Amino acid sequence: MTQITVGWREWVTLPDLGIARIKAKVDTGARTSALHTFDLRTHTRDTVTLVSFSIHPLQNDQQVVQCEYPLHDERWVTDSGGHREMRPVILTRLAFDGAEWPVEITLTNRENMKFRMLLGRTAMAGRMIVDPQKSYLRGQEPTP
Repeated sequence: MTQITVGWREWVTLPDLGIARIKAKVDTGARTSALHTFDLRTHTRDTVTLVSFSIHPLQNDQQVVQCEYPLHDERWVTDSGGHREMRPVILTRLAFDGAEWPVEITLTNRENMKFRMLLGRTAMAGRMIVDPQKSYLRGQEPTP
């Protein structure tokens, strides 16, 4: 598999969630990827545990995408401030630079954070090399 060089922030797509574009901070310090959500609820339908949530994919934009997706796992996550939180985890496709692959993403409220998504090490492993001095090496914001 050929590795691509990416900047410290890039635009990605989460096609299974209906998110055509979201700015992600490429974070080699984070093991697992994280997605900003609100109105997060877990429920069961036909013996399948689902997680429902809303998201503003674009910062400073009131567009809301509402999602319902199978719960993959629940994990304790320690954030950069040292706070531990039990988070739901989904397994979904990430599309980037013409390729797609499955990634685990934790769901949490990142309202006060600059980026709606963190792309963690496990999602990048074997696929990306990060140049921390660059941004958007794979293009500017994609059109919806």
